[in-house]
Amino acid sequence: MVNQVDGGGHGMSQSAVSRIWRACALAPHRSQTFQLSSTDPLFIDKVRDVVGLYLDPSEKA
Repeated sequence: MVNQVDGGGHGMSQSAVSRIWRACALAPHRSQTFQLSSTDPLFIDKVRDVVGLYLDPSEKA
């Protein structure tokens, strides 16, 4: 059975979370706090899209 991170009834594997963290160069486990920064003017919109898909995945996901 794959380990799942609870997302309000939706699951995401630990390896998927790790891949996303690596792709975004995130390492929150290495500090007390962390900050996301991006020069992309559409960053907030992209984050909202990703979080929205995570919280309410499509039927084909």
